This record gives sequence, C-alpha cells and structure tokens, in this order.
Amino acid sequence: MFHGITFANPGFLFFLVLIPALVAWYFYRQKRNNADLQVSSTEGFETSSHSYRHYLYHGLYILRLLAITLLIVALARPQTSLSRQDISVEGIDLVIALDISGSMTAMDFKPDRLEAAKDVAIEFIGGRPNDRIGLVIFSGETFTQCPLTTDHAVLKNLFHDIHSGMIDDGTALGDGLATAVNRLRGSKAISKVIILLTDGVSNTGAVDPRSAAEIAKLYGIRIYTIGIGTMGQAPIPVQTPFGIQTQMMDVKIDEPLLMEIARMTDGKYFRATNNAKLRAIYQEIDKMEKSKIDVTEFRKKNEKFLSLALISFIFISLETLLRYVFLKNIP
Repeated sequence: MFHGITFANPGFLFFLVLIPALVAWYFYRQKRNNADLQVSSTEGFETSSHSYRHYLYHGLYILRLLAITLLIVALARPQTSLSRQDISVEGIDLVIALDISGSMTAMDFKPDRLEAAKDVAIEFIGGRPNDRIGLVIFSGETFTQCPLTTDHAVLKNLFHDIHSGMIDDGTALGDGLATAVNRLRGSKAISKVIILLTDGVSNTGAVDPRSAAEIAKLYGIRIYTIGIGTMGQAPIPVQTPFGIQTQMMDVKIDEPLLMEIARMTDGKYFRATNNAKLRAIYQEIDKMEKSKIDVTEFRKKNEKFLSLALISFIFISLETLLRYVFLKNIP
C-alpha cells in the first residue's frame, strides 16, 4: 500500500515514537493493578485457564494502538507522487494553430477576435474529453504552447494565458502550420487533424504555407482552416500619439490560400464573420469521426490518507463497542 508513497506533512510521523512508550506504560499499569496473593502451593491453579474475555480485554488496547498509529500516518497525508495508467479511448489527435498577431485584437467579434477564438476553442475542448489536443500559437514567429495532451485542464489554463504581443508581430502562417505538423508527425492515431485559425495574409516566416501543407498530406494530417473576420472593414485599436484609438481598417484574409491548404489535405475551409458563426464552425468540426487511440495518463499527488483515517475510525468504534457493551464490567 505504501509503495511509492510520499508524505505532505512528514513531521507528524515523529509522533509514532509514542507507540512503544504507550506499550511500555500499559504493561507497567497492568503490573501495578494486579494484587499479590501468597499461597503455600500453586497446584490448584495449574489446571485453570484464561477465558476469551481475558484475551479480548487486552485486545482492546491493541485496537487502540492500531487506531492511533493509523491516525498519525493519516495526519502525515500519504500520497502518491506519480501514478500511471494505460487506457484506450475513442478520440483523435488534434492541434489548434492559433494566429495571435496584432490584427486579432480587432473588435468585429466580442470582445475581440482573439478572445472570441479562445472562448470558443475552450468550449470545443470541453466537448472532446477523450482527444489528445495540443496548441500552437504564431504571429511573426511560432512556438508550441502545449504539446498533445489529455490533461485538458492544463490546456485550458494555457489558453487563458495567451494574448496578442507575446511574440513578434506578423503572420508566419507557414511556420505556424509546420510547427503543428511537427507535433503530429509521430502520432499513431488513425485520425490526425489541425485546426488553423488566422485573420491575415502570410507575410513572414521561413516555411511556405503550401510546402507545410504538402508535408501534412504526407503524414496523413487533415487541415481545417478558418478565416476569422468580417467582410470589408473592422475596428482595430491602434497606438497613436494621443493614446490607443480605434480605427476602421480593411480586413485582408488570403482565402484562396486557406482553401488550397484545406483541399490539399482533404480538409475544409470555413469563414467566421461573428461569434455565432465561429461557434457553429467548431460544432461542425466536432462531428468528425473518432478513432481508438492508446494513451498513458499521469496523475500527481493522489491522496491516500482517507482510507487510513477510515480504518482508524473503525478500530476506535470496535474498541468502544467491545469495551462498553460486550466486555462491560458491572460493579
């Protein structure tokens, strides 16, 4: 039971030194409580034997000591520092590649494009508990915010931390897509998907978006592309000598490129012009087929004190029941 166990409050374990002292005190008290009787011969006592009540009476103190020992260990809060479980689940391997360039602060979505994209993505993740999902962010450069994981609580927290300006501005669409492909290329899942969301035109980066799509096709990765932004113009906050002001700016999305990327990989292109449309797009993607994958779950700090405290309570209750019901002394 205690293999691989650590203790959150190990200081309580020092109280275990009281157990030998309590044992010694019990024997000392028993010796003091026994009366002395002088007889000429013990021959008459040789055939006598102790009743079961005699042994049960001493057993009461053993139950008490066991209860105290378990309670001390429970107070030390034993817990597994790491537990591993191999399970098979129905799901896919999926990476969300999210554009966080400055134009994603446009307020044609509520409160803006980036926050709307984050909120809807978090809802989407909550509806797919068995998928391994990763997150790649890009603007002028790209990096992996979260590798493929089934720990969706961590993934959602990482989504909350995303904001425009984390990395150099720009739209390195090819680099973001290539990083997402790299996260999926070693996947053994039958279904591998990238959701690529952007609101601009590729204007920087070392990798051509079409080349990244070709690599994705080689690895059997399907890409769903989403162009986010209203038609025409959108209000965007801009830094001016008089502070941040909102200005109407043209919405430029390279839809032909996003359509080509989706077509090359047997995916689909979507255009989101408002929050409701973006949510509907994720709902449509949510209907994709699922495949069985094997994953390894790791859970940290699994508490073990509750079972010890419960057993301690049972021992105390048993001792009380025996002492005051079955072994009760009547004066």
